[in-house]
Amino acid sequence: MAAAPERHDKLGLALGVVGITAFAGSLPATRIAVSELSPWFVTSARATIAGFAAAIVLSVMHRAWPPAHARVSVIIVAIGVILFFPLFTALAMQSVPASHGGVVIAVLPLATAVAAALLAHERPSALFWTASSAGAVIVIFFSLRFGHSGSWSFTSGDLWLLAAVGAAAVAYTLSGKLARTMPGWEVISWACLLALPFFAGATAALWPDNFADVSLRTWTATFYVGLVAQFLGFFAWNAGLAMGGIARVGQVQLLQPFITLTIAAFINNEQVEIETIVFAAAVAATVLIGLRTRAMPIQPVS
Repeated sequence: MAAAPERHDKLGLALGVVGITAFAGSLPATRIAVSELSPWFVTSARATIAGFAAAIVLSVMHRAWPPAHARVSVIIVAIGVILFFPLFTALAMQSVPASHGGVVIAVLPLATAVAAALLAHERPSALFWTASSAGAVIVIFFSLRFGHSGSWSFTSGDLWLLAAVGAAAVAYTLSGKLARTMPGWEVISWACLLALPFFAGATAALWPDNFADVSLRTWTATFYVGLVAQFLGFFAWNAGLAMGGIARVGQVQLLQPFITLTIAAFINNEQVEIETIVFAAAVAATVLIGLRTRAMPIQPVS
């Protein structure tokens, strides 16, 4: 009798790993995309791809429009995770390696928890705030120590990454609140669909004059961030959380920076130094401590 629940939990963990891997590939793929395309076009194109995919899924599933009281939150979610986060990371990937970005973005779960404390009136423990502060200090020190300006100062890429973390943290908090009344996959689907008219027009306006000269590698990376990282990854992630439990499967998220480092080494030919791995491990440790010491846990984010 216990075998079936155990298989259910393992499937949930497996789906969680699939979702996290999809998200982890976003920065390396974005770095490839912006090597030949503008970050503005990449942002609009990935949103357009995700928007059309969402339209198909919502149509096939015959989902009704979200209630009126939820639409403003859905729009804010769209602004955060479909406009600002992709745009800011695309701008960052023009000047910093994907492996560097993977370490900075690793603090996102704690940033989301902080946003939840401020916006959802949660009351985390003192140890949580200590872990959050430690995570922020580690990321700031890493950015200063391993910047590319040759001095102890932030690069523009680091500032864009931190802006991306802030935008996503607010959007994920509102997304978590919406997920209490509708499935998580439906939240991201409606956000993508509502943003589609704007981004489809922007994609047409920003279409590159040299599109015929853009390599297949770049177009593949662009489709990846649009269809997989922006959309389908959420399906596997949310399904995994539902099957295996939020607390258990959510810990899989600690693997994300290491998967990003691995992908960046292989597809971006980036040299990942041991210090980068150590900093990634330190950030993951603060995330683990912070998420386990919160007073009221919320759904982990991607």
